[in-house]
Amino acid sequence: MTHIAIIGAGLAGLTLARTLAVHGIPSTVYEAETSDRARSQGGMLDIHEYNGQHGIRAAGLMDGFRSLVLEGRQASRDVAPDGTVLADRPDDPAGGRPEVQRGELRQLLLESLPAGRVVWGHKTRSVRTLADGRHEVTFANGSTMVTDILVGADGAWSKVRPLLSDATPAYAGRSMVETYLYESDTRHPATLALVGGGSMTAYDETTRIGLGVHRERGDTLHSYAMFDQPLDWFDGIDFEDGPVAARTVAAMFEGWAPELVALVADSDIPPVFRPLYGLPIGHRWDHVPGVTLIGDAAHLAPPDGEGANWALFDAGRLGNAIAEQPEDIDAAIRAYEAELFPRNIDTATAAAAYYPDFQPC
Repeated sequence: MTHIAIIGAGLAGLTLARTLAVHGIPSTVYEAETSDRARSQGGMLDIHEYNGQHGIRAAGLMDGFRSLVLEGRQASRDVAPDGTVLADRPDDPAGGRPEVQRGELRQLLLESLPAGRVVWGHKTRSVRTLADGRHEVTFANGSTMVTDILVGADGAWSKVRPLLSDATPAYAGRSMVETYLYESDTRHPATLALVGGGSMTAYDETTRIGLGVHRERGDTLHSYAMFDQPLDWFDGIDFEDGPVAARTVAAMFEGWAPELVALVADSDIPPVFRPLYGLPIGHRWDHVPGVTLIGDAAHLAPPDGEGANWALFDAGRLGNAIAEQPEDIDAAIRAYEAELFPRNIDTATAAAAYYPDFQPC
């Protein structure tokens, strides 16, 4: 059978592999991480009816997905820096955006695949097209693989993308600092009460700093301190020294309510610096036989709550397209790309509207 190789065992790559498996089409997923437990997998995701759930449905996993939904987490609040609640939106079970934890969703996808479909410890070093039209992937461990069909699901800094496009991600003008508070119901009850049952956002237009918080399973508060600043603005923060970084970042919230400052100052993990990037609006490429992209590899955009959803949608659409034309997979890829490119314009434009300093190259 035609060999289909998927680079990257994130949500997009695994959803594609699972959708293909539903139709009896084998594939192999190559992942840089050494195991499914090699690192934490991020926080909460609201999976939307109009895009992300299409991918889950294509993978035949809606029942499993529903079992992961955290009730009450669609509630949201807007809060002023002094702690005043500006808007309080209650949970809406019919809101179409149920919240799940990314790591649990990824595990559901992994456990749905036949044994051996994911090859761990294979970090892609380079990719090239051979004279016969197939594609060769060289891994950091020195091994190589040749495939008929290659799908890049390898994220922002995709190694597959250069086969199709010379586009590179540009800085979005905003960076985040990730923190966690565990057992907040007993250790930080005032902060938990201010955050509420779901998510909370606070922003200061003058200083251009803010906080975004999700209440996760077990009353964990997962926060992102947001700074609309150039990259070199962060050079003075030593993120190698967790306690020092926490104090430095917390000091930037001088005058904010102590319940909000605690999200950074009392973090149970060393603060993690996360600059945000995006590809050019309307990113597209001339078709190359036997290779394509899904997820952030295809349409990385600064976060607007849609990235994981469109990645799931991509995977479901490509998987179903291949299932409809298994004898001509390249035609299926062409059909997928014809639908993808116009959508890329709309989704990237919508995301960029939240980032006035974003200048995609």
